[in-house]
Amino acid sequence: MTSAVLGLCAVLVSALGAPQKQATSPAPSGGTREQEVLSLSKEKWRWMSERNVDSLASLFHEEAIFVHMGATMSKTQELDVIKSGMIHYKDVEIQESSVRFFGTTAIVLNKIRLVAVVGGNEVVNPFQVTEVYVQQGGAWTLGSLSFTRLVTP
Repeated sequence: MTSAVLGLCAVLVSALGAPQKQATSPAPSGGTREQEVLSLSKEKWRWMSERNVDSLASLFHEEAIFVHMGATMSKTQELDVIKSGMIHYKDVEIQESSVRFFGTTAIVLNKIRLVAVVGGNEVVNPFQVTEVYVQQGGAWTLGSLSFTRLVTP
């Protein structure tokens, strides 16, 4: 598993070449890199819930990939789905968060309870979400967002 994650990081780092305009949330006063990235992740969930595609477009790398239960999407596809309301991230309860750093790459794991409206139907799912961020020009950019549905009793 560790080698798969490191392999994904290597692919993303090499694929995320040119610097992009980035949205960031300021690091908390006296904060750490960990707090900065976890705050940005939390802000991203708020932007997704509010369908703030302008802020998301700035955060998402041009070559970002988004893996859902039934589809893999590009940045443009993900933003279109959010903007149209095809998927509305109505409420995200973050139950656990952690971040690991590999140089200028941060991997965030969020265990969440997601209430979403998908194709007009409200659904509730427990997910482990993997977010891969790469720091470029002093700003963090999202390179990958993957949802893994959790099996719960």
